[in-house]
Amino acid sequence: MKLLRALCLCCLCALFIASAAAQSYQPVPGQPGKDVVWIPSPDHAVEKMLDLARVTAGDVVIDLGSGDGRNVIAAAKRGARGLGVEYNADLVALSRRAASTAGVADKVTIVHGDMFEADISKATVMTLFLLPAHLSRLAPQFLKLKPGTRIVSNTYEIGGGWEPDESVHAQPCTSWCVLVLYVVPAPVAGVWRLGEDEWLTLEQSYQQVYGTYHIGGVAVPIDNGRLRGEEIRFTVNQVEYSARVDGDRMAGNARGRVAREWRATRSRE
Repeated sequence: MKLLRALCLCCLCALFIASAAAQSYQPVPGQPGKDVVWIPSPDHAVEKMLDLARVTAGDVVIDLGSGDGRNVIAAAKRGARGLGVEYNADLVALSRRAASTAGVADKVTIVHGDMFEADISKATVMTLFLLPAHLSRLAPQFLKLKPGTRIVSNTYEIGGGWEPDESVHAQPCTSWCVLVLYVVPAPVAGVWRLGEDEWLTLEQSYQQVYGTYHIGGVAVPIDNGRLRGEEIRFTVNQVEYSARVDGDRMAGNARGRVAREWRATRSRE
């Protein structure tokens, strides 16, 4: 019986020591990780990132390589739901404790996992502080997100021809405070029919749109074509066209020498 009590006491002591060690864990900026060293975004930069993404209570904010969870915790304080994906188990535990302390544990989920294997399909906002090589590798997944999803990156751009929609500096700016915003564009490449003898042929490079407007046997190039999420704008012969894209349909207005409502359907032939 004494031996059993001694063993139980040893187990309890070991659990207490392990718990105390976990509670006292403090990450050090610059410490190595699986894919990159850990450097947290400054708190004021985090708030500016959320401002730039126009985060609301209706958003789902995902952070890949979420570190101590500060991005998703700050988003949850604005009413959003947050999901952090972190490979370091100690940081995962620290993040969960921080969410609880901040009173947002019901809105924040921190998972232990690889950011390259994470399911990000439910994101409406992504807050990231990753290297260009990581952003480039993740870009195909970003483009599969729902059009209009906002991606905010601290310091580094996605690259590969995808230009930011906006760029700001978080002030005061000493380091890690240049923030860039990308809005996932709707896919619009293809032939769009406006009428029996009227159509658009569109090509796309991220949010940049190029193509030709055809009517009655006449072909006119479109100018200044651009997407911001599901919103498309372009000019044809001094007439400004704007529309909202919904899958294979778009509808909007034309203003200039003529003014009219217009609709188009993408041909799948």
